[in-house]
Amino acid sequence: MASYKPVVVQSFPKLGEKITQDTLYWKNYKTPVQIKEFGAVNKIDFSPIPPHNYAVTASSRIHIYGRYSQEPIKTFSRFKDAAYCATYRDDGKLLVAGSEEGIVRLFDISGRAALRQFDGHTKAVHVVDFLSDKYRIFSGADDYTSKLWDIPSATEIVSYSEHTDYVRCGYTSKLNTDLFVTGSYDHTVKVFDARREKSVMTVEHGQPVESVLLFPSGGLLVSAGGRYVKVWDILKGGQLLVSLKNHHKTVTCLCLSSSGQRLLSGSLDRHVKIYSTASYKVVHSFDFAASILSLALAPEDETIVVGMTNGVLNVRHRKHEESKERFPKKKRPAYRTFVKGRNYMPKQEDFFVSKPVRRHLKKYDKLLKSFQVSKALDAVLEVPNRGRTPEITVAVMQELNRRGTLKNALAGRDEKQLNVLLAFLIRYVVEPRFAPMLIKVAEMIIDIYLPVVGQSAIIDKQFLKLQEIIEKEIDYQAELLEVLGMMDALFATMTRKKATSLENKSNGILRALEQATSN
Repeated sequence: MASYKPVVVQSFPKLGEKITQDTLYWKNYKTPVQIKEFGAVNKIDFSPIPPHNYAVTASSRIHIYGRYSQEPIKTFSRFKDAAYCATYRDDGKLLVAGSEEGIVRLFDISGRAALRQFDGHTKAVHVVDFLSDKYRIFSGADDYTSKLWDIPSATEIVSYSEHTDYVRCGYTSKLNTDLFVTGSYDHTVKVFDARREKSVMTVEHGQPVESVLLFPSGGLLVSAGGRYVKVWDILKGGQLLVSLKNHHKTVTCLCLSSSGQRLLSGSLDRHVKIYSTASYKVVHSFDFAASILSLALAPEDETIVVGMTNGVLNVRHRKHEESKERFPKKKRPAYRTFVKGRNYMPKQEDFFVSKPVRRHLKKYDKLLKSFQVSKALDAVLEVPNRGRTPEITVAVMQELNRRGTLKNALAGRDEKQLNVLLAFLIRYVVEPRFAPMLIKVAEMIIDIYLPVVGQSAIIDKQFLKLQEIIEKEIDYQAELLEVLGMMDALFATMTRKKATSLENKSNGILRALEQATSN
């Protein structure tokens, strides 16, 4: 009796993830550290000077964290209500923050009490920042105004009331000491010059604006709101360069990498997308456990910190090449030791001892070996097999079909078993690699169970689903054939034109030769 041959499972090529330089760069972070805050994290800002601590604004507190600390090294808690948008000055010595009560507070990093307090807004101040001259602060609030403040005298310099809804975001130019940008829920982004009484430019974003950003060169402006991230050319009068729609929910924050060549956007869909600033295509993506409100990158992209709506701070540190191992490796045998004698050919006088190879059969192979065809099919329709390795299920069906026992294996099933089988067909019947076999299985099932249709609501529903999927696939195939016909007609026309032009050229050459010979 011949030994049993296991079922041959056909292998299909897998589409692997494309590895790029960006993939390697952005995946080179350690396992994230989770820090729980008191409320939703609305702002994260890194200090521009070493050791690059970062300020986290959540609830009614501002926490200062060290690069690798999991506990705050300093806390500012002089707020009666929620604090917003704590931002460092360029020298890292001062910190400014807005608040729910409409007051802007200025803190010295080395102290605890507020150095200055700026009163003037009548509603919550959600955005504050330093102008690049370091002596003025700009703020935007829910009273529709944006104001400039003088730090030494703690007085208001100018107030702008051009927005018609909440001012929720802003950004200051690092090149021009008088230029700053505000974004509002009135769908507009306005560029202001402190030397002018009105805005110098307005662009229409089309959605409530949640975040704005200026490129280091000062020539490009990025706005985020709704599902869109839009890039505008300021030097061309606010011309829209590109509109990106890669998120499924509202985009809440923007950030640039240290090189300025990558743009990051965080969204309520729990994803951070990274775009190339050359092509504006997504080059990498991070996903998180909750909706994202704030995002910040440390200098040289050493640390990425993400703040979420559930109050969790997600901190990822970049991996560094570790120094040489402390203990030298033990000397191991050379490679030739292991391969020695592997290619030895036995001589005529040698006595050859063969070592029997023991084969371990899979569960379905054991059942097929004992001719339990129905149980073998059940074994490959179990949850882990049918979900992860559908090719094994289809291979067993092909083996049963080859043996002529497929119909026997499909027959005599109860409602639960038939439901599992139909669910598998619904999921994979339109896949090109499985379609030929599964269509044959579907036809057999219909022939076997047609007399009992109408006795179970669950089975009837599955049959209707299968019918709908197959009808859709037939429609798609019909459309594809129409497109193929159109393309064939186009290619035929193109080849005809080429042939005609070649004939004309050859005729022209022949005439020229005839004229030359006659002369």
